[in-house]
Amino acid sequence: MSLENTQAQMRKGILEYCILSILDQQEAYPSEILIKLKEAKLIVVEGTLYPLLTRLKNIELLTYRWEESQSGPPRKYYSITKMGKVFLEELSSTWDDLNFAVQQITGKN
Repeated sequence: MSLENTQAQMRKGILEYCILSILDQQEAYPSEILIKLKEAKLIVVEGTLYPLLTRLKNIELLTYRWEESQSGPPRKYYSITKMGKVFLEELSSTWDDLNFAVQQITGKN
């Protein structure tokens, strides 16, 4: 098992939570989401983000709208749905529990 593989799996496990959290703050188009993830040192490529956004939309956690852009083609803005907010609350609770457990085990705060 390689360190890189383990690190990648850890990042993938929290990506859905991070995307929903970003969209809970405000609607965004994919490039904005990628920028926010990059600023947080969570590097994600478009090939990972777009299928995840589509999956979250298909299970009705996200919705989108089109908006004309002055600098190119129309943009697809994503926003979180009511069902997505409930799901995010559950993920937040799970994250808090996991974070607490890991801190207890590792002794790192």
